[in-house]
Amino acid sequence: MNHMIFDAHLHIIDPNYPLVSNDGFIPAPFTVDDYVGHTAQLGVGGGAVVSGSFQSYDQSYLVAALRHLGPSFVGVTQLPYTISDTELFRLHDKRVRAVRFNLRRGGSESVEHLCYFAERVHDLLGWHVEIYCDSIELEDLEDSLCRLPAVSIDHLGLSKSGLPLLYRLVECGVKVKATGFGRVDFAVSQVVRRIYDINPDALMFGTDLPSTRSPRPFNPVDIEIIGNALGDYGARKVLWENALAFYKLEDIALQEVVAV
Repeated sequence: MNHMIFDAHLHIIDPNYPLVSNDGFIPAPFTVDDYVGHTAQLGVGGGAVVSGSFQSYDQSYLVAALRHLGPSFVGVTQLPYTISDTELFRLHDKRVRAVRFNLRRGGSESVEHLCYFAERVHDLLGWHVEIYCDSIELEDLEDSLCRLPAVSIDHLGLSKSGLPLLYRLVECGVKVKATGFGRVDFAVSQVVRRIYDINPDALMFGTDLPSTRSPRPFNPVDIEIIGNALGDYGARKVLWENALAFYKLEDIALQEVVAV
């Protein structure tokens, strides 16, 4: 069972562009060349480059990374809610497709502006928002998130205690990234199966490379976990089809592993 992969969650860390210390932490470099080298044998045909807390509102690294990776890669960035429409259109032209709210580590806009900003970027450009936090912390936002047009949650929501809430969010249409398996405190295969049973369109796999600050970094066995839990048809949806639909890339011919 070999499927093409859309890597729905990866980071590029290029020291040639601004990096911001986060709680005294600056990540090691992980360039486009590093990423291509690490995934050369995986069958990656596209992906989403996600801004980390340590990149704050810098867009220069992201624009450069997307240019080098090619048209089957898109960007997920962090932005202030006061950004102009003109700048949003500029970033869209550079293949940015989503705004990230990093509620766990900061570096992004605050949660009080999440709903307004989510509606604004979706109405203007068709973008969605992505949230990094322990899902248990979203309880006060549950009703609001269910009303938003397009939302995804990073790293399976991180915690076992947050799973009941995560499952309810999936029931109302929220997407979930099957990423960061080394960050969670539960049996990934069981949770993947449960989410898939609730909504087979919800899960999107990502490597989370370079797995910054993760207790256990990405391992290719993570891909096998998806296949073993869901079988061939389900694996194809989670590894490939669901993310293409969410990032609106169905019409792009992604038939080859992208090389720099």
